[in-house]
Amino acid sequence: MTFRVALVGYGTGGAVFHAPLISSVPGLRLAAVVTRDPGRQQAVRSRYPDTRVLDSTDRLWESTGTYDLVVIATPNRQHVPLARAALTSGIPVVVDKPAATSAAEARSLAALSAVRGLPVIPFHNRRWDGDFRTVRRLVGSGALGRVLRFESRFERWRPRPKPGWKESPDPRDAGGILYDLGSHLIDQAVHLFGRPREVYAEIDVRRRDASTPDDVFLALTHDDGVRSHLWMSATAAQLGPRFRVLGHRAAYTVSGMDVQEEALRRGLTPLDPDWGMAPPRAYGRLGTPGADRAEPTDPGAYQDFYADVVRTLRGEAPPPVTLTDAITGLEIIEAAVTAARESRVVSLK
Repeated sequence: MTFRVALVGYGTGGAVFHAPLISSVPGLRLAAVVTRDPGRQQAVRSRYPDTRVLDSTDRLWESTGTYDLVVIATPNRQHVPLARAALTSGIPVVVDKPAATSAAEARSLAALSAVRGLPVIPFHNRRWDGDFRTVRRLVGSGALGRVLRFESRFERWRPRPKPGWKESPDPRDAGGILYDLGSHLIDQAVHLFGRPREVYAEIDVRRRDASTPDDVFLALTHDDGVRSHLWMSATAAQLGPRFRVLGHRAAYTVSGMDVQEEALRRGLTPLDPDWGMAPPRAYGRLGTPGADRAEPTDPGAYQDFYADVVRTLRGEAPPPVTLTDAITGLEIIEAAVTAARESRVVSLK
């Protein structure tokens, strides 16, 4: 069975990530794209000539039985209203991160999902980054020994804010780098080491014309004693390593970013040769001082997220990411805001 997908939103998220991935995975067909922007409508028609272009989500809800999955790639404030509309219309949902603008809002969405018996699957694609897959393999295999500290960075050099909703101070937009990049970093840490028991944070607005956080540090303490140190910044004139994982036997350090986003921006897809393969010069180092070696990076595989979605829709497997995962991430973000505001460590229930 091939599932008919309606993609809502064709900005960067929809055009660069979701549409190419959906179109590359067996069992899915990009049946419709919803966008009001004439330029984006034309872009859809040029790249996906067999895909319907709709100018309103009302057209989706009027077409009961026409679509099997709705993918929401709109500004953050629209995520929950659109997801609720899809569930009410009897359609499962994939929703971009953050799934909601607050943990309470996400919990209300989870309640509706349970009542309707339909999944809402957050798009936490960075679990399928090649470098993170390598970290997960090394941690799981015991190659590092007992992990002591997990360091993770998403750093950029963007000294001037870009206009748009991501720079909005309105809480309904969930703007700023903590909700944007922080959603990924927190999800990766929790995926590796579980829900933390304590959260500490430093949240700053560094750029002159910025009105939302653009330089953030989080420290999470997990139940097994692992400490996750997470940095996200738009003000990093020199970039730190992407990951540094310290174990009691060895460490792993890797720099640079996973190659998939750049490839998608260049118009490539997982159907192209060598998809997700990092070049040897980008491999990380595994070992101890004077006894380390290059560690090949596992292939990145964003397409596996949607392949798992297909299995979920067929009833063969649970969702690859759950709303519970997204709720945990939002609870950590909210605890971080409190920790920074009150200059203290916040305990999570």
